[in-house]
Amino acid sequence: MVDETYGGGPEAGGHRAVPHTADVRIEAWGPTREQCLVEAVLGLVECFADVAGVRPARVRRIPVADAADDDLLADLLDEVIFRLEVHGEVPVDVEAESDADGLDVRMAMADVGSVEVTGAVPKAVSLGELHLAPGPYGWTCAATVDV
Repeated sequence: MVDETYGGGPEAGGHRAVPHTADVRIEAWGPTREQCLVEAVLGLVECFADVAGVRPARVRRIPVADAADDDLLADLLDEVIFRLEVHGEVPVDVEAESDADGLDVRMAMADVGSVEVTGAVPKAVSLGELHLAPGPYGWTCAATVDV
């Protein structure tokens, strides 16, 4: 399915955004749960900003508490939106590893003023239709984000 739908093999990860009227659907995939979540964050950022070539100003280490897979996806995307709204920063690179408490996420952050805003800024993650699960070709996830 990954080969046919997204053009990558089992080791490939990726993401895409599917626009709707007042929201955007982020779809992501990766060989591991952690890579799939990283791709979801990158997909969220790409739906409103061009971060290509932007140098990060700082690195944030963000613990994300262990939760059901769908809740983990929502919590991580909510954290990105929170940091955008409250701290005025956007991730330009992301890494994630599982640990005993959930996820250890590292985000290389840039000030939002240093990136080109290309679309509507996300406001919230919709709790309906969240999906994060393993499949035969790795992990896939999807979330709808209000803009």
